[in-house]
Amino acid sequence: MDKKTQKKPTESPEKGRILSKPRIFFGLTFILFSAVLALSFISYLMNWKADQSQAGTMLDKSIKSSNIFGKAGDWLGNIFIFESIGIASFIIAFLFLVVGTLILKKKTFKPWKTIGHSLFFICWLPIFMGALTKGQGVLGGVYGFQIMDYLNSIIGTVGLWTVLAASILLYFILEFNLRPSSVKAKLNKINENTIGRVKSMMPDSDEDFEADEELKEETGEAENEEMTSSNVTVSDIPNPVSNNSINKAKQQEPINTSKGFSEVPVSTNIETITTPNHTSFDDEPKEVSQPVSLNLSTKPVVPVSTPEEAFDIRPSTPAPIAPVAPAVPVSPAQENIKFNVEVAQVVDVLDDSDRKSQELVEKHGLYDHKLDLANFHMPPVDLLKDYGSEEISINQEELEENKNKIVGLLKNFNVGISEIKATIGPTVTLYEIVPEAGIRVAAIKKLQDDIALNLSALGIRIIAPMPGKGTIGIEVPRKNPTMVSMRSVIASQKFQNTDMDLPVVFGKTISNEIFMADLSKMPHLLMAGATGQGKSVGINAILTSLLYKKHPSELKFVMVDPKKVELSLYSKIERHYLAKLPDAEEAIITDTNKVINTLNSLCIEMDTRYDLLKNAFCKNLKEYNKKFTERKLNPENGHRFLPYIVLVVDEFADLIMTAGKEVELPIARLAQLARAVGIHLIVATQRPSVNVITGMIKANFPARAAFRVISSVDSRTILDSPGADQLIGKGDMLYFNGNEILRLQCAFVDTPEVERLAEFIGEQKGYASAFLLPEYVSEDSTSTVGAFDPNEKDALFEDAARIIVSTQQGSTSMLQRQLKLGYNRAGRIMDQLEASGIVGGFNGAKAREVIISDLHSLEQFLEDLRN
Repeated sequence: MDKKTQKKPTESPEKGRILSKPRIFFGLTFILFSAVLALSFISYLMNWKADQSQAGTMLDKSIKSSNIFGKAGDWLGNIFIFESIGIASFIIAFLFLVVGTLILKKKTFKPWKTIGHSLFFICWLPIFMGALTKGQGVLGGVYGFQIMDYLNSIIGTVGLWTVLAASILLYFILEFNLRPSSVKAKLNKINENTIGRVKSMMPDSDEDFEADEELKEETGEAENEEMTSSNVTVSDIPNPVSNNSINKAKQQEPINTSKGFSEVPVSTNIETITTPNHTSFDDEPKEVSQPVSLNLSTKPVVPVSTPEEAFDIRPSTPAPIAPVAPAVPVSPAQENIKFNVEVAQVVDVLDDSDRKSQELVEKHGLYDHKLDLANFHMPPVDLLKDYGSEEISINQEELEENKNKIVGLLKNFNVGISEIKATIGPTVTLYEIVPEAGIRVAAIKKLQDDIALNLSALGIRIIAPMPGKGTIGIEVPRKNPTMVSMRSVIASQKFQNTDMDLPVVFGKTISNEIFMADLSKMPHLLMAGATGQGKSVGINAILTSLLYKKHPSELKFVMVDPKKVELSLYSKIERHYLAKLPDAEEAIITDTNKVINTLNSLCIEMDTRYDLLKNAFCKNLKEYNKKFTERKLNPENGHRFLPYIVLVVDEFADLIMTAGKEVELPIARLAQLARAVGIHLIVATQRPSVNVITGMIKANFPARAAFRVISSVDSRTILDSPGADQLIGKGDMLYFNGNEILRLQCAFVDTPEVERLAEFIGEQKGYASAFLLPEYVSEDSTSTVGAFDPNEKDALFEDAARIIVSTQQGSTSMLQRQLKLGYNRAGRIMDQLEASGIVGGFNGAKAREVIISDLHSLEQFLEDLRN
């Protein structure tokens, strides 16, 4: 026993020291790395302009670094500060320090609270510094500049600062517990302390109160404070602060609580006016125990009371209020005052602009945007082919056979059915079943392939459950489908009497109802389908419905057709409905380079329209055109009637393959912003893969139309759910508008019908030319400068020169951020600046030397270049 007791104390310190060594090692390592990061960041901030390019030249011994930790310090500073989060990188170094102290078991910081605060500042500090410096310098980093620039373009400068201020305010509210309940509790506590001090100053016994009363009687003050029944007013009621003394007086002198205000009955026809339920004394609500009536045409009601009666105002819970609200009694001096009541009349005051617009409307009438083509006739329905009767024929034998097969198959799998109903559509028949209690929906969905095999059908689609119904739907294709012609849907009363801004008729639903949608509310449509499944016919149906409803002055098309044959039929309506670039020969675009220029030109048109809407104080195109029609906008200020513009892209996958990001970025920008200014997109593709329909594009196209696709993966890409791979083709489609998926049979319009429609419109008088889009100068039009030619300088050459001279920093990356350019164009502009003598040559790690020192000298230099 003695040996064991002697051995234990010698082994435990050895074991403790061995276990603490790794902890000490890792803790000191984290703390040391935190110090290295902090010192590297400080040194980088002091010399970042000269050492900006050191990160890529770590193996070049000829280039020296001014950082305290050499090129490694430059690399750390460039990664964390310049390319990431700016000065918020110091928080990263601080977090390493926190981790090191926690490993060493030093409870210097509260870990979770510290991490929470650090993450908040890492997210918002770069954005704040980017907004504060407007992208200059490295305080906000690339992350801060990009997020600030994106928010600035979406919500503007005022909105950006509002978001920043709201985030800072929310942080302080959560950190310092500034919620209304906590603030109110603190104020109540302060108020209770104040009342307690006041009560401590009041007399504490009946003897003290009697002594005070005797003193008042001697000095004459008690006679002035005596309350009688003839002069009682609201101001005579004592302050609640003196409740203590009043209650003590009440204890000595009994009060007859049965007595109160007695009203003098007066006969009158004037309505009685009552006061609110609560009367305020010194900002504290108190209840009036007796109702008081006030009559305006007779003598005032005089309250009668006995000398022993007194007021007792308690701060406790008020008594219930009588049904009649109390009123303030009127003194005798007010009984002869004349009281007149007048009802204010609403006067519509017009300002000068409204008055002037009314005069113009009275003189010239409302502005008629159709006046230039006043004799234009909308196309008649007779241009479309009549395919005869389109009534759905009911095949009772087919219905019974399918019903028996469905019920028998489900019964074989122990799935009971309590009810079944059939709805016959043009192409498919919908069987709605109600399963028995206890049957799982998933058990029926798994039987989709078995039902298709049993029915020998081309494609079965199960909807389980059906939206808004307590049933499960099974869509079975018909053996003899019925055609849905374009003429039948155009001639319908639903389409002819619609009040939609851009009505698009797709076809008919399963219940044989005509389905229409407003393109201005979609606001963009994404279409997909394999070759030969009806996608091009669907585009023609959309264009035909718009041509039948909108005047040429109200609608313009920008058509992109990489296949060169699908949309060429519409070239005859160029001077009526089409839009193009000023230097374009044909309105229907087939060349990829011209597509890029056209998309960027549409972005310029979008920005111009937003400026017009801002100056007109309108939120959308419909409000703006209404104001212009009512002559409230002056054309001399650039205002004009704005038609809707619909961009139609027939094969988007081909554009992505040939142009890539140069097409995707303007398409995404138009999809995000162009809805309010009347620019809408219809994009179709044969291959709905994720590299064609990216997440950015899908997010801004809430409306999707899917014809038959090859695989369920393509169906999920376009609709985010399977089903499009089970369609039967020939115009069978699914439409998704963000709520539910509808199965439609697209209306059929043949090529000869489109030709007759285009010829009818093209033969009429049109505008002098197609609608001209703004001119766009592409980056390819610029030239790299070996020997500088002033006639071939970039369009942004002078703006770039002013930025370089004003900041005295010859940096290509700064031009990219300030002018929002790609690297290639910014590099070409920098080469032109070097060839013209504004900046010096490339100097390795150091920034280029700026030769011109001030803006005044630069303006003289640019003037000489122009001459």
